[in-house]
Amino acid sequence: MHAQPDRSAADSLPLGELLRERRRRVGLTVESLAHRVGCSKGYLSAIETGRHDRPSDELLTKLEAELGFLPGELVVLLRMRNTHPSVRRELSHLRARHEDAQRLAHLLDQFSGSPKQGGFEATLDEAHASGELRKLIERLAPESGTPSQASGDAQLIALPREVPLINSVAAGYPADFTDLGYPARAADEYVRCPDIADPDAFAARVVGDSMTPEYHEGDVVVFSPSRAIKGGADGFARLEPDHETTFKRVFFETSAGGDELIRLQPLNPAYPPNVIPREQVAGLYAAVTVMRRIG
Repeated sequence: MHAQPDRSAADSLPLGELLRERRRRVGLTVESLAHRVGCSKGYLSAIETGRHDRPSDELLTKLEAELGFLPGELVVLLRMRNTHPSVRRELSHLRARHEDAQRLAHLLDQFSGSPKQGGFEATLDEAHASGELRKLIERLAPESGTPSQASGDAQLIALPREVPLINSVAAGYPADFTDLGYPARAADEYVRCPDIADPDAFAARVVGDSMTPEYHEGDVVVFSPSRAIKGGADGFARLEPDHETTFKRVFFETSAGGDELIRLQPLNPAYPPNVIPREQVAGLYAAVTVMRRIG
């Protein structure tokens, strides 16, 4: 059975240093490790020295196997480091609460395991008197608020949602798309949208001119997967089998033979519509807001 990774040590080291330290611990040279994982010595050296800091998931998986990491450990570690700081803070908070809950359960088991005079209530009193139980309870269930909050003087203010700007979307002919392999809701750049409640909302920057005059190259359009897209709405379309994406006005049609079709209609008359079978559309996401620079 694998031991759990030392998170504190792993989280504190850059990926390259972590790989170099583990490689030396298992007694491998850069050349021998590169041969085992199927990359060049120079490429692996660039990763270890930090000159290349985004190796592929495939390569990281091979490095995990050769260097004794847990399956997925390096992949998750790299993605977390490329995740927005606000997401990392929230995950750290959730991890701390989980660890506190585990310590609380262990403490209660410890005190309830040996009967004492007065029964279970006495053992709970003893646990609370130890100080550790009180600290855990305070962290897991803090006070409901300050006196001003309890009296209604303070009001909660909803902060704008930070929506991940995952990549560009072609307002022209369909173009190859990549979300850079990030986990859901994570990206290198975020935009703030005060009116968006969908936790899976994402934004993309428009490239091309097929949606002029309503949209222009450089506009940032926010899309909501939770909102049903209707005929005549503007949307982000993922197309199969080549994983292309495009930004068009969407219409639902039926062929003479009864097959479902989707017409992706540009707003710029210089571009022809694209009519494709419904099964070739992997996803349709409604556009809900657009942001652009003035001037």
